[in-house]
Amino acid sequence: MNLNSLKPAENATKLSKRVGRGQGSGKGGTSTRGHKGAQSRSGYSRKIGFEGGQMPIYRIMPKRGFKNINRVEYSAVNIGTLQTLAETKGLSEINPEVLRENGLTKKNALVKVLGRGELKAGLKVTAHAFSETAKNAIVNAGGQANVIGAETPAAE
Repeated sequence: MNLNSLKPAENATKLSKRVGRGQGSGKGGTSTRGHKGAQSRSGYSRKIGFEGGQMPIYRIMPKRGFKNINRVEYSAVNIGTLQTLAETKGLSEINPEVLRENGLTKKNALVKVLGRGELKAGLKVTAHAFSETAKNAIVNAGGQANVIGAETPAAE
């Protein structure tokens, strides 16, 4: 096989339409642009979202609500899930890294512990936020609920 014998597969290449090259080409005269009007002129460009005079979709759809740039999204984990995790893995301390390793949260997700389920084991739980019911359930089971980033009282 030589480089000079290589050619593309059959029907793989297509010649471009050569317009404005005389009447004999069949694409002369108006060069497939029709007669008169903005679209026949050079320099014409249709505006984004133009739908041929029909009311554009962006004008039909109403604007609703807003995006709060200060919103903090938490990855929720229930205390029932913590209980099953502690039983299966034999853990006494749970933090975001442990949850991440077990596939319960994503890489940089902030973790909030919620109160659904039942907690029997006295766990030391560290998370970014806790609901009141979750915090009460952890403390009542003989565990600790530590908030990441919360100021701890200075020792005197």
